Amino acid sequence: MRDVLPVLGRWYAAGVPFGLATVVQVSRSAPRDPGAAMAVGPDEEVVGSVSGGCVEGAVFELAQEVAAGGEARLETFGYSDEDAFAVGLTCGGEITLLVRAVTPERDPGFGAVADSVAAGEPVTVATVTDGPAPRGAALAVWPDRTLGTLGASGLDAAVTADARGELALGATGLRHYGPEGQRREDSVSVFLQSFAPPPRMLVFGAIDYAAAVARIGDFLGYRVTVCDARPVFATPRRFPEGVEVVAVWPHRYLRDTTTDERTVICVLTHDPKFDVPLLTEALRRPAAYIGAMGSRRTHADRAERLAEAGLTERELSRLRSPVGLDLGARTPEEVAVSVAAEIVALRWGGTGAPLTATEGAVHPYRSS
Repeated sequence: MRDVLPVLGRWYAAGVPFGLATVVQVSRSAPRDPGAAMAVGPDEEVVGSVSGGCVEGAVFELAQEVAAGGEARLETFGYSDEDAFAVGLTCGGEITLLVRAVTPERDPGFGAVADSVAAGEPVTVATVTDGPAPRGAALAVWPDRTLGTLGASGLDAAVTADARGELALGATGLRHYGPEGQRREDSVSVFLQSFAPPPRMLVFGAIDYAAAVARIGDFLGYRVTVCDARPVFATPRRFPEGVEVVAVWPHRYLRDTTTDERTVICVLTHDPKFDVPLLTEALRRPAAYIGAMGSRRTHADRAERLAEAGLTERELSRLRSPVGLDLGARTPEEVAVSVAAEIVALRWGGTGAPLTATEGAVHPYRSS
């Protein structure tokens, strides 16, 4: 959804109705996670994807119908052994979509949401998917305000509280309530989609490997900063456009920088005078991933120095070193792929093993 919002914002600003299909629930080997979106706008223009191609044709027709004035629809697509030619997912999974029309009259908060996402401001969108509340009704929730309604004041109040909690975690998923927001009932289903600011990737050491890691981090959607104490290396022209570059001692920069449970820290300095104070700071603060480059001998020496600096075994166990998965990588670009693969595997609980050597669903749904 984040990727298609710029186009949807333009359609919305022009007052052009469009049909928006959003994945609200998945099971088994579903190809896309909740929040994936596809929209059909003027002149049959299509943006986004909900299944990677399996059901897009059917969703296109549904989106056209609702955009032309039809009611919001909740549709489930899966695989049918009885009818191999039926519209469904060849992967054997199942996805449930909410398909609704978006106009300024139906969704007065959509434009403000698109603006907030573009500006990096956190916002959660709550949308009724099923139950006695109006299907497709939307409520936008910011940390300090709301816009729209789900049709009942009690439901709005309960969903607002939960939406702010989900926003703090960057979480997306279905919640269930009573018609007036009762938490012990489940007659109303509401999809909460959080648009938290992009997670940070902090790359320390302005070397050739850092440029490749920064490039792939930007590709994966991280807000990337490269930091090095040496101004001759920490220059923006050596790194991709959009990557922040700072010339500060690494441990001092990290000490003054906020991190959270989504932050990725890649230490490529490969020098004890930088590594030890930096990792001492990093391993004692929130982060999703902390990796350090170096050989096994370098890692053993670094671990010994960190232990002497007072880090506990539990703190040291958070360090991924040598950094990356065993892909046989040699070039900076190959090493960056190795590092990115480890970050993705750690985020989603993947094994890093070849899929030909594993069993079960290829795309099992896991909460990040």
